[in-house]
Amino acid sequence: MGLFTRFTDIVNANLNSMLDKAEQPEKMIRLIIQEMEETLVEVRATAAKNIAEQKTHTRRVKSATASMDHWHSKAELALSKDREDLAKSALTQKHKYQAELELLEQENDKLAEFLSKVQEDAARLQEKLSEARRRQEAYTLRQESAEVRLKIREQASVYNIEEAMSKFERYQQKIDRVEAQVEAYDLMQASGESKSLNAQFAELEKDETIEQELEEMKRKASAA
Repeated sequence: MGLFTRFTDIVNANLNSMLDKAEQPEKMIRLIIQEMEETLVEVRATAAKNIAEQKTHTRRVKSATASMDHWHSKAELALSKDREDLAKSALTQKHKYQAELELLEQENDKLAEFLSKVQEDAARLQEKLSEARRRQEAYTLRQESAEVRLKIREQASVYNIEEAMSKFERYQQKIDRVEAQVEAYDLMQASGESKSLNAQFAELEKDETIEQELEEMKRKASAA
C-alpha cells in the first residue's frame, strides 16, 4: 500500500512535516518521489485519453454540422420545387443532427473542462514532485557534506596521533641523551677518584722507600 491513497493526498501533503517525523527521511523521500512519479504517469495517461476523446468529439461535431447544413439545403431545394413534404422530411433530418450537435457540444464542453482540470492537476503534481526532488538533493548534499567532514576529522585524528607519537619519540630521545650524559659524568668522576687513590698509595710507597734508605744510611754511619 502506498503512502497516498488519492491525488489530493499528494498535492495537499506537507512534505516537510512528513519528513521531519520520519525515522529515515532519505528512504521516505525516495518512496514519496516514486509514488508521485507513478501518479504523474497516470494523470498524464488520463489527459492523453481525454485529448483523444476530445478530438473524436470535434470530428463528430464537424460531421453533425455538415449534415445539418446538408439537410437545410435539401429543404430549401424541396421548397423551391414546391415539394413541401420533402422539405419537411429534410428539416426533420436537420433537427435530428441539430439535437445530436447540441449533445456533442455539451459533452465537448465537459471534456474541455475535465481536460483543463487534469492539466492543472498534472502541473500541481509536477510542482510537488520538483519540491520532493529538491528535498532529496538537499539530503544528498547533507550526506556528502557529512561524509567529507567525517573524513577530515578522521584524517586530523590520525595526524594528531602521529604527531603525539613523534613528540613522544623526541622526548624519549632527549631523555636518553641526558641519561647518557649523566652516565658519562659518573664514569669520568669514578675514573678520577680511582686515579687519586692510586696516587695516594704511590706517595705512601715512595715515603716508605725513603725511610728505609735513611735507616740504612744511619746503620752504616754507626758502624764506621
